[in-house]
Amino acid sequence: MYKGLLVDKSLIGKDPHFMEGCSFCHKGDMRGASKDKAHKGMVARPSDDPSTCGACHDKIAATYKTSLHYTTAGQKHGVAGRFSHKELKSFEGKVFEQSCRSCHASCGDCHVKGPTIGGISIGLIKGHKFVKRDEGKTCAFCHGGRVYPEFTGEYGGSADVHYEKGMICLDCHSKTDAHGDGRLYQSRKDLPDKPACVNCHKAGTEKTEKAKSAHVTHKGRVSCQACHSAGSYRNCINCHLGQGATSRPDFILGLSPRDKKTVTTLRTVPVVRDTFLSAGIKMEHFDALPNYWDTAPHNIRKRTERTRSCEVCHEEKKGFLTKDTLIKGGSKANEGLLYILKPIKK
Repeated sequence: MYKGLLVDKSLIGKDPHFMEGCSFCHKGDMRGASKDKAHKGMVARPSDDPSTCGACHDKIAATYKTSLHYTTAGQKHGVAGRFSHKELKSFEGKVFEQSCRSCHASCGDCHVKGPTIGGISIGLIKGHKFVKRDEGKTCAFCHGGRVYPEFTGEYGGSADVHYEKGMICLDCHSKTDAHGDGRLYQSRKDLPDKPACVNCHKAGTEKTEKAKSAHVTHKGRVSCQACHSAGSYRNCINCHLGQGATSRPDFILGLSPRDKKTVTTLRTVPVVRDTFLSAGIKMEHFDALPNYWDTAPHNIRKRTERTRSCEVCHEEKKGFLTKDTLIKGGSKANEGLLYILKPIKK
């Protein structure tokens, strides 16, 4: 038998995942006397197929097959509106399956090893120990471009108040949010179990009359983060061709493209007209979608300059999109996100 081990020996005999031997998940030949013989037919990433984990965790594996973490459907449907029917077919074959789908998260990417991003992985989290949560080595790797650095304050400014109080991703994002509920969704915005500030911060429990009045006045018209985002957050522009991708801090307020009644924080969508030109896709309906999506920056503070002064929005109009600040050469749909504030009644 080949005796080279990539598993912390202290785990063997204690962790039930190893009771059936390596080949239970990784296949290969446990009776092989050499590395080559033992690894013949080996599956390096067994949890790429959820049914492997489903042999023991059947309920979770069954729903995970349809979760957005596994299908990455959000990446396809987020841009699909820019394509003609013919282009969408081409995108699915040439771009989505070859590129976007490669970013799907397997069970092992969250519970055994860090995911591979851009060819880089931290490898096994704890000597092949199966962990329930280790967000700094799992969530942060995939969501480390913008969300996690904002949450921890590494992107600049102050950290999110929830992070400072010791909260982690799964304190707001539920198991169902991560594992799916068995239904296919096109976007995380469609999830019925997505986080909501009011789950913890109930209306009417404010400590000051000013806060209570502000919440009543803006209810249904302004998102929580529009006032409570601490400030600049990461925005990516000029992706992928032409000038290449560039990120920069920005703070943008405008109408939500998904709900034109609500003013919220917006994040620049990293797509330009020639993004998929190398795949022969011109995006015939590029102007059907804007260059900004509603976003929830993870840099929340109780007090911000907008909670301290109404004039910051209603007089100075600070951070609001205008025709002059719209991304140059962007989609015609961007103008639909402009919001004209009414002056404060005195």
